[in-house]
Order: sequence, then structure tokens, then C-alpha cells
Amino acid sequence: MAVKKVGNKKKASEKDLGKEVRFQFPAAEVKEVYLTGDFNNWNTNSLRMKKDQNGNWGISISLQPGRYEYRFFVDGIWQNDTSCDGCVANDFGSLNCVRIVK
Repeated sequence: MAVKKVGNKKKASEKDLGKEVRFQFPAAEVKEVYLTGDFNNWNTNSLRMKKDQNGNWGISISLQPGRYEYRFFVDGIWQNDTSCDGCVANDFGSLNCVRIVK
């Protein structure tokens, strides 16, 4: 991240700050949910989502404007987001979700 020196403190350049993007997955009965995608090299254990009192899993991450492919890794099984912006075929014969960040 680019840093600008302002007085004695460092401040991140505003254009380098991404937009806070919220991902949610409703599934009260599951034990763990991870967000995976091209923004984290499809790492299945780096972005663990948190479950709220209603059984909805969620996480907010900072993303730059652009198009991102992602899926949820739910108790070791790939799942798609039913509220995504769209889907595209992947190399494994299934679909990836698409999120457009403006």
C-alpha cells in the first residue's frame, strides 16, 4: 500500500484504499464458512466468515473497483452465492460467482 507522510503520521493514499464489500451466506446449520476467490488466490482458509445470532455468515473485505470471481467453502464443500451479480464457468466444470465493485 502506498503511504503518504503527513506531519509525523503516515496516512494511506485515498486512491489506494479499497471499498468495503460485504459477503453473506445464510446457513445456520453449518460449522464453518470461508470466502475464497481470485482476490485471495482461492485460499480456502484465509477469510473465515463469522456467524451472527440469526445463523447468517458474513465478512467484509476491502476491494479495489473491478470484477472478482469467488465462492464459499462451506464445511469443506464449495457453494455458490445465490445473490451474486452473475456466474461464469470455471476450469473444474462448475460455476464461480461474480461480484462487480464500482
